[in-house]
Amino acid sequence: MTSNPDDSKLHIDSDWKAQAEAEREKLRKIDAQRATTTQDDSADKLPPADFRSIVGLLATQALGGLGAYGDPDTRRVVVDLPAAQFAIDLLGVLAEKTKGNLSDEENKELTAILAELRSRFVHFAQMMAAQAAQGNPAAVNAALGSSQSAGKAESNKPKIILPS
Repeated sequence: MTSNPDDSKLHIDSDWKAQAEAEREKLRKIDAQRATTTQDDSADKLPPADFRSIVGLLATQALGGLGAYGDPDTRRVVVDLPAAQFAIDLLGVLAEKTKGNLSDEENKELTAILAELRSRFVHFAQMMAAQAAQGNPAAVNAALGSSQSAGKAESNKPKIILPS
């Protein structure tokens, strides 16, 4: 079967350039709209600067000290009890200083968060003490700090590194 050379040619109408230019203009407008929307949304992505944000920030720091977030480089969980205790104590100070000035909802939320964080802190402190009492050398070293040669200031910081 022989094919006609005219059949393989593309037939393009005369206004294809105008249509292509119109499509490009539509895409430019969409891109410009997305760029301004993205810039406007970036300011909206930050939480409001309010009491709940302060509590959330301190609670996140406490949870980090209690091993809630792993180290992405080593893929280990690091428990830093002094850092967690400091954040929990700051929340306690905040609760004490704002007593009587909070709404019922804010007071209940702060009380619940403090109770949960304190419970977790006690759990980790007891777990570290139990491991040290069992003579687990890794737990004892972790409880004394990440290195024996770091000095007294570092040895007073109990840390435990758990494989994830």
